[in-house]
Amino acid sequence: MPTPARIHVAHALHEVFGEGGRVPDVWDRGLGEDATLAQALLGLCLRRWGRLQAWVKPNLKDSARGIPLGTRVALAMGLAQLAWLPGVSDHAAVNESVELAGDRELGFVPHKGLVNAILRRAAKDRVALAAALDALPPALDRAPAVERALQAALAPHGAEGELEVLWQKLQQPPRPAFRQLMGPLPEGLVDDPDLAGCLRLEEGASFPRTWLESGSGMVQDRSSQALLAYEWDQPVTRILDACAAPGGKTTALAIRHSEADITALEVHPRRAARLRQTLRQRALKVRVIQADAAEWLEAHEGTFDLILLDAPCSGSGTLQKHPEWPWIAHDELPRLTDLQHRLLAAAAERLAPGGLLIYAVCSWLPEEGLAHSEWLATARPDLRPAEVWPAAMLAASEAAVGATAFFRPHPLRWEGEGFQAFAVMAGPR
Repeated sequence: MPTPARIHVAHALHEVFGEGGRVPDVWDRGLGEDATLAQALLGLCLRRWGRLQAWVKPNLKDSARGIPLGTRVALAMGLAQLAWLPGVSDHAAVNESVELAGDRELGFVPHKGLVNAILRRAAKDRVALAAALDALPPALDRAPAVERALQAALAPHGAEGELEVLWQKLQQPPRPAFRQLMGPLPEGLVDDPDLAGCLRLEEGASFPRTWLESGSGMVQDRSSQALLAYEWDQPVTRILDACAAPGGKTTALAIRHSEADITALEVHPRRAARLRQTLRQRALKVRVIQADAAEWLEAHEGTFDLILLDAPCSGSGTLQKHPEWPWIAHDELPRLTDLQHRLLAAAAERLAPGGLLIYAVCSWLPEEGLAHSEWLATARPDLRPAEVWPAAMLAASEAAVGATAFFRPHPLRWEGEGFQAFAVMAGPR
């Protein structure tokens, strides 16, 4: 029987390639030390799925004939281990993949012999296998939606010719970033030299799981930390975090504005419950309301001095952290942009005189960020751009004139998720 690590990986691959869904956040829960192997294997299969499938085709008797997903998953997992995980033995890589192929839920039983034959031939020269896979075109691992996202990331910086460079950068697993909440720092965490308050792991240091579970610190992407390092010295007594879960940005707001009354909205019951638990663990006083943010904003009559709208989006800027993104369904963009427009319009109505509204998405696509900024400038001329970020967070053309109201880090020079954000402020009180 395959190990739990490999079974978890197979389930995750079926979720992506069978259902068109994302890898669940807790897909590797309960694996313990085996999680390291599972994470490495899943990452390789997702990042190199296209070339793994391309390598298999000429090794079939009928290369034009399709093969079931269970067979493709078993072969991809076996080949990835043989090519790129030297610590896995030939026997484990081959035999456990054959067992997966024979699993009635995860495999395709009639292809056990096929999987066995292909993997045994590949295992005879693992170096040659890796070289052959690495020599295949990188574009095989990119769906059309990825090409558009990469161009959208590079275009504002005049770097469209660097698409392959950016793609290679995004193939490296991201380095986690952290934020201290209380108590002493564990060994292995050091200050990020380019972002105040941000912490990084030293080379070879252990992941600070115990420190995080104690509530003394949290994982927070560098881009999120930079986004919330806005410069704003106006009084802030009422804050709204409109799409709050899982709570990293809510935490940052509560720490920075410790005397403010904070309301956090989250539509999904489980995520709202998790948000409450997270904030309690961190001893933060935040009012959490489970509600559809657009409906709540449209019905609410109060105003807020600071509104953070980190809107639901395509997530194209999270390609590095979510290597399944190239393969999932991308047919919801029109619905998402309509929702973003509605949320932004409603949030703008709830902004108090002299208040600050920050709109953000972890996406590079212009229709999810820039287009909304342009619409708001026309629809609400009473709201003025708020220059709250350093010029380094902007496109080169904007930085040249010192504009700081639009947050858009250079994807090749900045380590962190792809974000777009803009800030506007209401007229004086």
